[in-house]
Amino acid sequence: MEDSKQQMLTTISSYTGKLLRDHFGKGPESVFVSAGSTYFNIYIRNFLSPIERVLLEQGQEMVVRELRMKMMDKLLPELREFLEETTGQRVRELYYDWGFVKCSGVIFGICDRPFELSDEVDEQYAGRNELDALINQISKETEKQPELTYSFLLNERTLIVIRKGILVRIEEELIRIGHGEILRRVKSNLEKRDLQNSQQFELILHRRVVDSFVDWDFERNKSVIILILQPST
Repeated sequence: MEDSKQQMLTTISSYTGKLLRDHFGKGPESVFVSAGSTYFNIYIRNFLSPIERVLLEQGQEMVVRELRMKMMDKLLPELREFLEETTGQRVRELYYDWGFVKCSGVIFGICDRPFELSDEVDEQYAGRNELDALINQISKETEKQPELTYSFLLNERTLIVIRKGILVRIEEELIRIGHGEILRRVKSNLEKRDLQNSQQFELILHRRVVDSFVDWDFERNKSVIILILQPST
């Protein structure tokens, strides 16, 4: 059974790398796929096309983000279809985020039911209460304290934080009148500053934070934070 699970993850990894290469003209150096319970995460490393590199060198990060967003709008339906065929599960939610400093990214998904060959996630990891409290504090400073914060280790290197009930009324109105992408951009800038100031997280987890990502589903009033950790020794 473990071989079958690894084969499934490897198949998803290969397909994701090819899909990115077909759409962007250059594929990532590596794609790591992990799954547990109803969740899966695709961690993408060293992914930046030559055109994007030139734009970033010219200070055009927002242009690159817009290009990525448009490409992901085309790419995600294909990926969703493949994931559902490969896993036999309906993908209920998909999130993604990019980090241009480290040329990395994640695609995170939630399915209707646990994967047949999946391990349980670790909801009792050391420092969970303190980390949830820190996330609540960061959220309160940038928007509002979530109505619910739930975190777990998907595997040894991947920590997931799910927040529900994070939008204030003015944000809901901005979304209603069609300014959701501007709001996403502003929230991303604010929260990533705090997430990238990783010393507090590292003191709680006793692990170095290698990468951090955040995305929102405004319709569900929900957000996902993903921390990539250094392996424990």
